[in-house]
Amino acid sequence: MSGWSKLDAFLRTDPRDVGCGEVMELLHAYAELAAADPAAAAERYPGIAVHLRGCGPCTVDFDGLLAAVDLTNP
Repeated sequence: MSGWSKLDAFLRTDPRDVGCGEVMELLHAYAELAAADPAAAAERYPGIAVHLRGCGPCTVDFDGLLAAVDLTNP
């Protein structure tokens, strides 16, 4: 990715995006709620929902937590 494409990606960042730090602090709660009701999770934590649409590493962590939550709730 060139310098210009990195700048372009940064400028396209949704202002509601809370960033990786806040996502990591609340991802466990978001995953539990998303397992039960994805729309409610996105409504309660809109900044996390926005962030997960654009951050691959955080999405991988979310997918892992979601899979773990699904395994514990038969």
